[in-house]
Amino acid sequence: MHIPDGFLDLKTVAGTYLASGAAGAYAVQKVKKTIGEEKIPLLGVTAAFIFAAQMVNFPIFSGTSGHLMGGMLAALLLGPWAGFLAIVSVLIVQALIFADGGLTALGANILNMGVIGTIGAYQLYRTISRFIPGKSLPIFLSSFASVFLAAIACAIEISISGYSKFIPALIAMGGIHALIGIGEGIITTGIFQAISSVRPDLVSEAERTVV
Repeated sequence: MHIPDGFLDLKTVAGTYLASGAAGAYAVQKVKKTIGEEKIPLLGVTAAFIFAAQMVNFPIFSGTSGHLMGGMLAALLLGPWAGFLAIVSVLIVQALIFADGGLTALGANILNMGVIGTIGAYQLYRTISRFIPGKSLPIFLSSFASVFLAAIACAIEISISGYSKFIPALIAMGGIHALIGIGEGIITTGIFQAISSVRPDLVSEAERTVV
């Protein structure tokens, strides 16, 4: 999912940095209004947990594996805007310290996993919840979508940059990440249910935050 350096051309780098920067600035303003200082440690703990969870891979097939992206989980625990900032912090640390995703592609990775995979997926969750009772299925579907749609965006960016044609990139990214999305949905739903049983106040407060 993380795009490395060399896969995106200048216009795509500039455009994704601009979009991600605008989303980040807006998110900071939203978080200042919705989250008090007492919630800042929770944001840090959530980001640290997602960072650690991304290190644990689960097998897919033929030697391939996936790992938790965590956008929907962050949004469910913190609200969409604080969840977005948690994912951004994880992506920045990964790029700067672990070379997981390139610096030139950081804007695209934030756009894909932060804007689409966190804020967009949370809005999808709120929409689905209006039509499907309960929380488990809406969480599973939106978590799946967070990974799949982020992968599609990645394929679009790579094809726009001329690194690959769109259809091959779409098949490669969409196919494997559709399977990874299933794992994302199962893990996110399970973690959410576990936290809800222990600290229902955390998730109920986050769900009152709107996009």
